[in-house]
Amino acid sequence: MEFEEAKEVLNAIQHAGFEAYFVGGSVRDTILNLKIHDVDIATSAYPSEVKRIFKKTVDTGIEHGTVTVLDHGRAYEITTFRTESTYQDFRRPDHVEFVRSLKDDLKRRDLTINALAMKPDGEVIDHFEGLRDLKEGMIRAVGVAEERFHEDALRMMRAVRFASQLDFIIEKKTLNAIHHNAHLLSNVAVERIHVEWVKLLLGKNPQAGLKDFMATELYHYCPLFSDKKQVFNKLMNLNSSQLTEEEAAWTLLCYLSNLASSGVKELLRAWKSSNSLISNVIVATELVTLIRQQKMDSWTYYRSGLHCLRIANEVAVILGFGINEDILEQKYAALPIKDKHELQVDGGLLINRLKMKPGPQLGVILERLEHQVVNGELDNQQDLLLTAASAWVK
Repeated sequence: MEFEEAKEVLNAIQHAGFEAYFVGGSVRDTILNLKIHDVDIATSAYPSEVKRIFKKTVDTGIEHGTVTVLDHGRAYEITTFRTESTYQDFRRPDHVEFVRSLKDDLKRRDLTINALAMKPDGEVIDHFEGLRDLKEGMIRAVGVAEERFHEDALRMMRAVRFASQLDFIIEKKTLNAIHHNAHLLSNVAVERIHVEWVKLLLGKNPQAGLKDFMATELYHYCPLFSDKKQVFNKLMNLNSSQLTEEEAAWTLLCYLSNLASSGVKELLRAWKSSNSLISNVIVATELVTLIRQQKMDSWTYYRSGLHCLRIANEVAVILGFGINEDILEQKYAALPIKDKHELQVDGGLLINRLKMKPGPQLGVILERLEHQVVNGELDNQQDLLLTAASAWVK
């Protein structure tokens, strides 16, 4: 469907006398019958030429040859064939040079399975035996692996990520090159490594990716991972149940690392995680322990919230002591209230009706009412709550 809608863009470029192809991950995933996320287009047309072909364009990365074309309510990134210079920082080329050759463009890409191009009619252009590697389930660097990893050290993480995501094997020379150059990963921004690490954990076969991640010693160059060899061994020995989201992946890692909330916060901050993710993983990691200890009471369900409950239980299921999902949902649904704002009294009402003064006592009474309602000791009815609060005040 995505290719069909983008064909008009390719046809327009070809009609203007230039080459244009679908390239990269979308071609790979189509061949593997996987869901396509983004359609990337490469062309022999230079950026100025692309802009003359289409009425609506945006210069999203024109210095690197990328122009975004707006067509029928959709946005397509069109990138000119290019070659790249030396990479002094192992992350970005010193400069790029636009070329007219598709092969020259494809040979700068990281892996053979990502160096495929496809014509609008579905014919695949394969200069580096990427189709063979897809068929054999092999991850292989384009050309000389050492050169590819010196150009962008993140490519090493991408290789082990694909081992997990596609359940492929990394070719021996490529694997050895990752091992020899693992130290270059320290030149890459944590945010970029973070993306690949999470994709590895959420892959089809994370054990395969973790095995290569450890064998190549890439983990030594990731934030606060140097001492986690035993934790990664535990991860590799778990069953093959697939994690569904990032928060569950981090919760599993933090639980196996025996991290308290302060340790979880330190680790995830080092990985530049968002505050909301950190908060949820702290709650979920504590919950996994309570599930294992069978200490899940109404207050635990209430204070945790359904989202964190699901995250923690997903991890507990993988570890072999999870709660039946239907039972978990039913217990949460049965709570008298899900949020303190559902309590039928608040501070203003207590001040007006009971003539209480703002202060610590007011907070204590509201919290006590909240606990008793959640635990089923008191019905959430305004008159009953006011009567109980009045008795406590006296």
